[in-house]
Amino acid sequence: MNTPRNKGQLSRRGFIACAVGVAASATLAGCGDYKAPSTAEANRTVKLPTYIPYQGVDTSMPATADGVAPAYPHYPANPVQAFPDGPPAKGPAINIKTLIFNPVPPPVDRNVLWQALNKSIGCDLNFEITPVGDYPPKFAVTIAGGDLPDAMLMLPPNQNSAATPDMLDALFEDLTPHLSGENIRDYPYLANIPTASWAPCVRNGGIYALPMPRPLSGGPMYTRLDLIKERDLDPNPKTWDEFVQFCKDVTDSKHNQYALGDSVTAWEFVMKMQRGPNNWREEIGRFTWYFETEEAKQALEAVRQLTKAGVMHPDTYSVLGKAKDWFGGGQTVLNADSPVAWNDYYTTYAPAMKGFELGYMMAPSFDGNRAGGQWQGSANYATLIIKKAPGARIQQILRAMNALAAPFGTDAYLLRKYGVRGPDHTLQGTDPVLTPQGQAENTLPTIFATDAPFTLYYPAKPDIVPEQYEFQKAAVKQLIPNPAEPLYSPTDSKKSKLFGTLLDDTRKGIMQGRLPLKEWDAAMKNWRKEAGDQIRREFEQAWEIRNS
Repeated sequence: MNTPRNKGQLSRRGFIACAVGVAASATLAGCGDYKAPSTAEANRTVKLPTYIPYQGVDTSMPATADGVAPAYPHYPANPVQAFPDGPPAKGPAINIKTLIFNPVPPPVDRNVLWQALNKSIGCDLNFEITPVGDYPPKFAVTIAGGDLPDAMLMLPPNQNSAATPDMLDALFEDLTPHLSGENIRDYPYLANIPTASWAPCVRNGGIYALPMPRPLSGGPMYTRLDLIKERDLDPNPKTWDEFVQFCKDVTDSKHNQYALGDSVTAWEFVMKMQRGPNNWREEIGRFTWYFETEEAKQALEAVRQLTKAGVMHPDTYSVLGKAKDWFGGGQTVLNADSPVAWNDYYTTYAPAMKGFELGYMMAPSFDGNRAGGQWQGSANYATLIIKKAPGARIQQILRAMNALAAPFGTDAYLLRKYGVRGPDHTLQGTDPVLTPQGQAENTLPTIFATDAPFTLYYPAKPDIVPEQYEFQKAAVKQLIPNPAEPLYSPTDSKKSKLFGTLLDDTRKGIMQGRLPLKEWDAAMKNWRKEAGDQIRREFEQAWEIRNS
């Protein structure tokens, strides 16, 4: 059932009236006697949806309970019919505000995939698409203006201070009656999303969002295995000392080849070697931020040693956004990236690089005694919130989103990812191969509404799929979770982005050798005073509420 409104919270009309004309992150500052919900109220728990794994398509590389994604070398020759009773969400159009990383797809009147998707679902999905960098301010302006779409993507609070629990309570639907526990059975493809992805959807004692699931394994430290083999080197160093020697051995500055090109992910990799905390460490309800640990200082010193040894690309600290290109083009041999980057590297760089071959490196032991770890990936990229509406309308929207979560092996998944056979894709055996038209049309950002659980599949080169599966099996055995991921801290939401930028400048200065290591102690003292100790208290209170 719906949770009662907390005393002092605003009505929808009151919230909007208070928000108009100002940034949503500050909408409530002057609203009379309004009192935002406490950390305890914001983090009240609720029964999550029952997890009901989809069993419709067999594979020799199945999903596992500890977080390994299923893997498929080929698409089934006879895809399962996802909607045997016809279009599941017949009714009025659904307006969805979301973001995109890729080029914007052709509009619906010139997009065969989009037209077919609408027909299969039973209503028009009107995507309002914003480039990813512009999305947080657009989100804030939309909330402040009050003219809400039916559904909109919400980034995590530490990336979007407008994503507050009181905003959700005032403007967006508490989906608990539809999705909690066994109620999720009305939406079987949403029920196929693992429980970990639902936990961050909970605020104010209710389920206020739908997941955009991502694999728990996180991404690997990718290796250019072809370049490593040329030098006859062991691609899997076992200790920090062996890793340093490996980096020196693959570096050839005369031929513009270096071990690493991104100082931040290098620092994170050293943290993983030490089994350092994944953003936050929780011990008996007490929280420690990863930047304030001894492991963090050790990692700073370690990357400074790598920089001094000349194994970092010379433009590492002066040029942003090139690490992927350096790695794909062979100027660097190691690069940490997301799970989906594995396929992207082969698509983007392999055609121009003879013998291009990727591998992965698990974090070696830092001290030779304790094995390295793997930071657990975020359970979601973001979440989808739905505007308050009558029950029948909410059910129609949920049926449409359930359709967008239809899993691998179904005809609906094939349509959503590869479009219409002929104009959008052809078949190579049983596998879809995108045409140029399909490559343009399939950037329609359905994955930024909701999606099926992550699946390992790459029809252009199916022989890499077993290796991807092996990485996930190795990674989940070493996972270090982030205990703060499902929790809400108002101070973290307001201040973490600012402090993240300031501290990153200090971190890079130390790793580059421009600043002494003692600068880190001063930075941490200031962080604790200005924000950190308050954030810690709020997370500890939230953790206690969620675990009581």
